[in-house]
Amino acid sequence: MILPARPLRPNNSGGAAFQPHSLRRYEREDDFWAIRRFLRDVYLRNGRTEHSWQTARFDYWRWHGILNMGDGQLETDVFLWHTSTGELAAVLNSEGRGHAFLQVDPRVRTAVLEEEMLGVAEEHLTGIGKSTGRPFINVSAQDGDAMRVELLTRRGYARRADWQEVLRKRDLTLPTPDASLPDGYSIRAMGGIDDHAKRSWASWRSFHPDEPNDKYGGWEWQRNVHKAPMYRRDLDLVVEAPSGEIAAFACLWYDDVTRAVCYEPVGTMPEYQGAGWPRP
Repeated sequence: MILPARPLRPNNSGGAAFQPHSLRRYEREDDFWAIRRFLRDVYLRNGRTEHSWQTARFDYWRWHGILNMGDGQLETDVFLWHTSTGELAAVLNSEGRGHAFLQVDPRVRTAVLEEEMLGVAEEHLTGIGKSTGRPFINVSAQDGDAMRVELLTRRGYARRADWQEVLRKRDLTLPTPDASLPDGYSIRAMGGIDDHAKRSWASWRSFHPDEPNDKYGGWEWQRNVHKAPMYRRDLDLVVEAPSGEIAAFACLWYDDVTRAVCYEPVGTMPEYQGAGWPRP
């Protein structure tokens, strides 16, 4: 899968002491915190462009994807490469069976390293298609990343035109556009336990609009999300309708190290969608 984004900066630094040296699986809680630090460093080294995951996405996978959705396990679906001096150089992880993400320090990024990572992904992270029954694996390559595109093409990967991701960012020093809500609607932060059921119902309706309501599984899954290190209730924003129902929501994950914000999830219940604003 080839995704559009800005190209990677060339690998023009590093040295013999900072080359990938050893590979192992995720083993312990210390690895979780080391990977979070690594993702922050890589994001900054790549000029604040997302050639790797933001730390918030790794948190969200652990606390929501794994615990609530059953999308893999850290101990089986995460692999770490270290340098001879013990520094973390690369991380390979899943986000559900059949998906592999290559997180690489740009100082050591080479085709040899990425080919090794692909080999590990193909051996350990392959999924089975529900409709085809055939093994598959999806790996992203950003527009302009000639090295990875060549590598994937050579190994038999094909572009999926129906799967594309557009990454956008905004400098927060720019003026904030004015916005308003219809009368009776308000934006506020998540409240206490009384809000959990309403927020969960809004999430279900937003992301499963065509599913029967008897498949709704309740609100308790939010307890896991709230355990994530970056979660802040004051940045879990909701739009409250005049009825008191939560009509829309946007959860912000602010990283005070990189000073970047990720939005995940963002949704509006279908009955409140229209013209970009909730319907009164």
